[in-house]
Amino acid sequence: MTQTSPLAATQKRQAFRAILTGTKCLYPASVFDPISARLAEDIGFETMMMAGSIASQTVLGAPDLIVLTLTEFADQARRINRAGKLPLLVDSDHGYGNALNVKRTVEELEVAGVSCLTIEDTDLPQPFGTTKPSLISIEEGVGKMKAALAGRSDPALIVAGRSSAPMISGLEDTIARTKAYAACGIDAMFLAGVKTRAELDAIAAAVKIPLLLGAGGGELADREYLASRNVRIALQGHLPFACAVEATRAAMQALRDGTDPTAITGAASAELMKKVTRDADYKTWMKEYLGS
Repeated sequence: MTQTSPLAATQKRQAFRAILTGTKCLYPASVFDPISARLAEDIGFETMMMAGSIASQTVLGAPDLIVLTLTEFADQARRINRAGKLPLLVDSDHGYGNALNVKRTVEELEVAGVSCLTIEDTDLPQPFGTTKPSLISIEEGVGKMKAALAGRSDPALIVAGRSSAPMISGLEDTIARTKAYAACGIDAMFLAGVKTRAELDAIAAAVKIPLLLGAGGGELADREYLASRNVRIALQGHLPFACAVEATRAAMQALRDGTDPTAITGAASAELMKKVTRDADYKTWMKEYLGS
């Protein structure tokens, strides 16, 4: 079992920084708990991500409406980091409040062992009487980025800005926000809603910090092209949790309908369960510490 020690956390952060300074674009594993983190590690992913939406669903069984608290989010990140060896990127939404809350968010997530966190400039939670997402001003966004950097005590921790400007306010505003946040000293910029190569070409030509992209597909499915535009992380959505929900539903439904448990298919083998729970490690510790 891996402990989330300050040294181990720094080593993971250095590994993530190596990704940002490298030349490749990587897909992170979308994880939601310790077991999924270990699966990602065993399969061979280089890094993993926990989305705010997935955290809300796994911890609360609630939609992504900013009802999850910082404490609940940090606790889940800590569980994942304690179990796995890969660096963890997290979507910390708007930092759970204003700039002062952002500073506190960074402090808590750093202690939880996170390697990279994003702070977005969407106006969250959704204000009263509104029907569409909107963005805070660039000036307020700059204040949040400065506060995030001030909340960091381990210089290896990666602080990334995040914006949905590509799908809310357009390309010109996207570039303006990215430039303003980069000038604050953030390490990378996560952009959600970039859809075309023309958009990405313009953004990559205007800013120099590494880019992280939300799920793209289509024109943006070519990782070699993305890498050439300084994109170092590109999401593929968050299918693993949805697949886990459907597999669980199907098994429960079959059992409820009277299917013999021995006829249920799709379950992890005993060997796989032992592997992801690190059964061999525990047997070794039992022998060493308990004499059994």
